[in-house]
Amino acid sequence: MEKKATFGAGCFWGVEAAFRQVPGVLSTTVGYLGGTMENPTYRDVCTGRTGHAEVVEVAYDAERLTYDDLLTIFWENHDPTTLNRQGPDVGTQYRSAIFYHDDTQKAAAAASKDERERSGRYRKPIVTEITPATAFYSAEDYHQQYLEKRGLSSCHIG
Repeated sequence: MEKKATFGAGCFWGVEAAFRQVPGVLSTTVGYLGGTMENPTYRDVCTGRTGHAEVVEVAYDAERLTYDDLLTIFWENHDPTTLNRQGPDVGTQYRSAIFYHDDTQKAAAAASKDERERSGRYRKPIVTEITPATAFYSAEDYHQQYLEKRGLSSCHIG
């Protein structure tokens, strides 16, 4: 059964690459979510004035991969303690965010965040927002599978 999950964890190129290599992920689409402007462009989102986050929408086979598995990938591939920043990328569009599509995802995301906060793994508080998924706007074609098209496996964050 195909399901959808949406995550913001910094520049969407590296986030997409992390999810694309997971067995059970059927497809990924990078785009913009969580803002106020309709049909924003990359240029619009980069101004920081639209309120959108750079996100990856993940279509996955729920019989092969669980939402909890996706949450683990999300947490392990970025720093959830940096507000509006991942590595050299700074701005609200790079915020750490889980956009849930139903109450089951909302509960799983909250439980996962609570578990991470209690784990003692992080020295600073987790700033990841958990909010309902609203209108998703696909990013321009040149952003889709950006790293893959260039023969790269990941972004260098540091």
